[in-house]
Amino acid sequence: MTDHGADLLIHAGAVHTLVPGQAPQRALAVRGDRIAAVAADPHGLDHLITARTEVRDLPGATVLPAFDDTHTHLIFAALGAQDVPVHQARTIPEFLDLIRQRAAITPEGEWIRTTTNWQELNLAERRMPTAAELDTATDRHPVLVKRGGHNDVVNTYALRLADITEDTPVPPGGTIGRGADGKLDGRLIDNALHLVERLVPSPDQTERIEGLCIATHDYAATGIGTVRDCAVAPEDYQVLLAAREAGVLHIRVRALISALGMTSAAQVEDLLDVMEAWRDTSDPWLSVWGVKFGLDGGLEAGATEEPYACDHSFSGMLIWEPDALVEAVEAVIRRGWRVGTHAYGDRAVRNLLDVYERVLERNPGLPAGTLVMEHGGLAGPEQRARAVALGIPVTIQQPLLHDTAEVEEVFWGPERVARLFPARGWIDLGAQVSAGSDFPVGQFGAMRSVWGMTTRQTVIGVKGPEHAISYDEALTLHTTQAAHLTGESHLRGTLTPGRWADFTIWDQDPAHCPGDALRDLHPTHTFVGGRLIAPTGTQ
Repeated sequence: MTDHGADLLIHAGAVHTLVPGQAPQRALAVRGDRIAAVAADPHGLDHLITARTEVRDLPGATVLPAFDDTHTHLIFAALGAQDVPVHQARTIPEFLDLIRQRAAITPEGEWIRTTTNWQELNLAERRMPTAAELDTATDRHPVLVKRGGHNDVVNTYALRLADITEDTPVPPGGTIGRGADGKLDGRLIDNALHLVERLVPSPDQTERIEGLCIATHDYAATGIGTVRDCAVAPEDYQVLLAAREAGVLHIRVRALISALGMTSAAQVEDLLDVMEAWRDTSDPWLSVWGVKFGLDGGLEAGATEEPYACDHSFSGMLIWEPDALVEAVEAVIRRGWRVGTHAYGDRAVRNLLDVYERVLERNPGLPAGTLVMEHGGLAGPEQRARAVALGIPVTIQQPLLHDTAEVEEVFWGPERVARLFPARGWIDLGAQVSAGSDFPVGQFGAMRSVWGMTTRQTVIGVKGPEHAISYDEALTLHTTQAAHLTGESHLRGTLTPGRWADFTIWDQDPAHCPGDALRDLHPTHTFVGGRLIAPTGTQ
């Protein structure tokens, strides 16, 4: 090792390797894209210094593994890099004016899209804009306003292009919105999204690659080195491949190819045929993790056991019939892929566990971690115990709860909202649980998520404090447990020789960051594969 030296040597106040029982180290050496060595003595690796070694003396710094966001939507972040930034608006007039400004410089007839990371309750009017209001911003362009992954609002021009009228049949598992007067209001939910979105041309590849360059750097700047993107359409994956070829993916991407909107195994089989070309997992930066299904809706349509607080005749919607989902999931696992399924409400969690149990019974010997529950939002004690007994991992997203708590209380009431994402209960049962943001519904950020899980703070105060976990526990959900979920514990998650050099440097120890300051704490440096990604964005 001495003969070869190090490319990078860091002297730090503390290097937390996250190896159980190992005391903080004081030096870390990198060779190529791997960690070469760590040492308890800050100068214990100085023998690796050569003429080409970059030495960083950071006696007050803390080094941690780079974080994973195990359930996010990088594709949405990249698309939003060039969309109308309506998340900046605080009123509907401001919202409309941003669209109006874009319309003024957009050729007539071309689509106008907005960013997706906004909540209507953050607007003074505390509601979504309507088609009629969007018409006042422009009636010469079709407008697609997205909020998260489950909701669209479009203007009259877009409704007309899509041939959506008051007589259009509502797709199973979807909603076509109407106002109090019974007329179309431009709102589309879940399986109705495709009625319009199928008409929206994708940005050209150059724009999309630039968007991925910007978005992956933004994730890295918060301390995230790997994302598990949980809704990647086949055409999106082609763009990811092109971005990788261009060398502008600044973080590692593990993609779940989207089966959202599908309702039959035959449709899934066609998707799997397309995926055959993407089996190679030798690229450390980009690979396909598996297939993503959606069993219920999001904030407004999660399937619950009890009726909604705002409408006692409604308890959400299930998108798949259980028998059909069993058949579809089996189609995926027969081809050797893994499955992640969105289940948010407690009724959806129960139904998903029924489906997964049947799949496991019919397919003995299935590799551990093949079937994953995404969200498990309202999973109660009995459901959590059942998931653990079946060996089903779960991903949770505290930033989603933080940003949407007020919206969700309207639909579900405060008691159910306080029960969302019960991290304490999952961990105490020994569940395989990992954490993410669900951007654009929640805001991504390494310490933003840790802060949320340790405080249970939301935009309307603390919710469910009994579900809080410790800083050290939260850290593992984004590092060692996250790497376990992707099957990469031998490559990532701890700072040990031979693993990838994915790490973050902080100018203070986040474990001792006072109060709410942890929420917005960013690293001074993020390295992925030994390469400094943030703050400089060097490649």
